[in-house]
Amino acid sequence: MIQKPRGTRDFLPDEMERRRHYEGVLRHIARTFGFREIATPIFEETELFVLRSGPNILNELYAFKDKGDRDIALRPEMTAPAIRMFVNGMSNEPKPIKIFYFGQCFRYERPQSGRYREFFQFGAELIGNKNPESDAEIIALAASMIEALGLREYRIRIGHIGVLRQKLADAGVPKERTAEVLQKLDKKLYDEAEPILMDMGVSDLARQEIFDLTETVGGKDVLSEVPGEAGEYLRSVAEILERMGVRDIDIDLGVVRGLDYYTGMVFEAEAPALGAEKQICGGGSYTLSELFGGEQVFSTGFAIGFDRILLAMEKEGTQYELRGIDAYVVPTSDIVRGEAYSVVSMLREAGISSDIDLMGRKMAKAMKHASAVRAGNVIIVGEKELSEDSVTVRNMSSGEQTLVKISDIVRFLS
Repeated sequence: MIQKPRGTRDFLPDEMERRRHYEGVLRHIARTFGFREIATPIFEETELFVLRSGPNILNELYAFKDKGDRDIALRPEMTAPAIRMFVNGMSNEPKPIKIFYFGQCFRYERPQSGRYREFFQFGAELIGNKNPESDAEIIALAASMIEALGLREYRIRIGHIGVLRQKLADAGVPKERTAEVLQKLDKKLYDEAEPILMDMGVSDLARQEIFDLTETVGGKDVLSEVPGEAGEYLRSVAEILERMGVRDIDIDLGVVRGLDYYTGMVFEAEAPALGAEKQICGGGSYTLSELFGGEQVFSTGFAIGFDRILLAMEKEGTQYELRGIDAYVVPTSDIVRGEAYSVVSMLREAGISSDIDLMGRKMAKAMKHASAVRAGNVIIVGEKELSEDSVTVRNMSSGEQTLVKISDIVRFLS
């Protein structure tokens, strides 16, 4: 028996209904914030992701040469394709440009709980002016999405990458090696960061100050420890968020995001229900378009790990009630089957989700099947009822049966 590839999943109808419902919630919230949906190819030129994340990303890519000997990769994330699309076709549109997307991504990594080789990402990008308003808008959107999904326990941590970059520069870390250190600090791998910093000649005191900075977490009062322009910027972001009703946030100078192109505000959202691997959302402000041949433009955005947030909701006990169909039509004999097809067609044309018994089941088995597919009503088409231009409608919740004129079925069910 052929099995699905490792790190991928099959989604059966019940699970797909649940997933589509929550996708719809995210899309609705994005639209209420004035964001418009885009779609980009599942595969891109490999260089797009190397330019964004560096050559080490090749170890995580599903990369190959196509029949034209071009280097192609399945997308491992969706920010780079979105900005590539902006450079190709949207750079002359009025700013700010507010876009969102949802799609599959692929990474060749070890599968584990909540992490797969094929996974789904929902994200948004705001392309325009660099100001606290834009960053606050993107954080508020992420918070609203998490709230709308019904996740009860989560925290949003906001930092500023400029603070740590400046600290590293002051300590003597060469600019070209900053990303190497940031990637270690982002994951709190101090034991691995220390020998790297020592090799660069960073003093004991400076190393400790760097580590202490990444552990600086708290409410708005922490901002008094953030010097200069970065501190003022974060204060403005926090004040706007408070006006927007986003209050459950932490200031965390250890939020690094670990990538070169982040330039200012960075943030993450965590769900404690997931345990150690608890991140469900991450983003920040960045410049990326110039890498892809466009003009430098400020951007800010985020991505939600759709699979991980659904897992967090599941661990919190969030229940999704499967909807089923509105009506299941059952002909009592082959003699009335033609009329039953007419009835189900009429219901479908009216937008009422309907199915019909295709197996010639006896009534008891047909009713059992209707219950299994969670039909709201069973419409019994029999010779006696048809003699009165009617059908019997059985409400599956109450068990009540009503004789209804065929011409009135749509109105009755609506």
